[in-house]
Amino acid sequence: MKARLYFWSLTSALAGFLFGFDTVVISGAEQAIQAQWKLSAALHGFALASALYGTVVGSLLGGWPTDRFGRKATLIGIGALYVVSAVGCAFAGGVGSFILARFIGGLGIGVSTVVAPLYIAEIAPPAHRGRLAGMFQFNIVFGIIIAFLSNYLLKDVGDNAWRWMLGVAVFPSVAYVLLCFGLPESPRWLLGRRRDRAAGVAVLRRISPEASPETIEAAADEILAVSHERVEEGPFWTRQLRRPILLAVFVAFFNQLSGINAILYFAPRIFELTGLGAKAALLQSVGVGVTNLIFTFVGLWLIDRMGRRTLLYIGSFGYILSLGLTSWAFFSGRFAIVPACIFGFIAAHAVGQGAVIWVLISEIFPNRHRATGQALGSFTHWIFAALITTVFPSVVSAFAPGYVFLFFCCMMVLQLAWVRLMVPETKGASLEEIEHRLAGDSRAARGA
Repeated sequence: MKARLYFWSLTSALAGFLFGFDTVVISGAEQAIQAQWKLSAALHGFALASALYGTVVGSLLGGWPTDRFGRKATLIGIGALYVVSAVGCAFAGGVGSFILARFIGGLGIGVSTVVAPLYIAEIAPPAHRGRLAGMFQFNIVFGIIIAFLSNYLLKDVGDNAWRWMLGVAVFPSVAYVLLCFGLPESPRWLLGRRRDRAAGVAVLRRISPEASPETIEAAADEILAVSHERVEEGPFWTRQLRRPILLAVFVAFFNQLSGINAILYFAPRIFELTGLGAKAALLQSVGVGVTNLIFTFVGLWLIDRMGRRTLLYIGSFGYILSLGLTSWAFFSGRFAIVPACIFGFIAAHAVGQGAVIWVLISEIFPNRHRATGQALGSFTHWIFAALITTVFPSVVSAFAPGYVFLFFCCMMVLQLAWVRLMVPETKGASLEEIEHRLAGDSRAARGA
């Protein structure tokens, strides 16, 4: 794999770093913000959730600029949104301007989950596409850990430490924008959307400088041929796209119905339910972050070797075992095994759904509809993330924890059945080959 291709993919994936950093950095500032403006509990909650609302909107609308202005311009725009958000939070004069700044950052997060994995998938060779696109997920996890570290280092800088915590994001955001100016445009956007063969061929040659001119021209011909097929020119909501649409919706649905966001956001509370003290619970939560990072590495190492479907199988079995044991522990009072079960759950997620979701969604749609499909999957992910995060505290208060984890376990049994019956393997295939496979399956289903 050429160093320049890795660098381009890493640059795009750094949108995930800003995503993870922005999502978690608020945890170190939220109490100071409430005290700063004497916020009621309701207004405080709305202020903290404003970024999440922006994320939902950004993921819903992110396909439009990605197709209209191109992948590169949209990536640059994401960085600009992060810069505006960081500066706006640091200098917010009141809760209204703070909410607006956080909402703008959320827009950047939502759009990043559409365009960054998509861009990497469109420039990556089939043999390395899973690992390269999966770097987006790794950077999310890495950004989360750096946010915790940054908050710790800045907590004693003075009365306005919270402004520094949020404002420091401007430095990686500016660096990201500058790096994005050096990216080439996606050849599939240039050929399929802009119909600029010369520019598309030039980028393909930069991606594969060792390939012969005939090979490059043949690759361009294949992309153009697929882009002229009827499924490419038709509307998005058609029977021809039924299978990729269902795959995108269900992979995002099951990702959140595993309980991953609830467990990540409320890990200290879960550990305290086992009888651990607050400090011990917080320490265990740090272990969750470290486990997530380590096994995200494992997932990226395996995804192009074992395949997306195989990792979803492994993750499903890991989910079922860890969630089932956690439920049993709460019902039986064997609380000592809960931390180990939660760590096992995080490992199963990082190797399975965490490594696969953004890669799979970026692979399964035709070139012309890839941005819209990515937006659909991202929106499904974020709307369920918002709903589950909102209701989890109330559900844990209303029901015994054992029932809550049993519910998540049952959802993962359904995921296992879905993987077995519906999920194709996309390892090692070009995006055009995957499109033909799924189109063939749709035609066979209609004929049956």
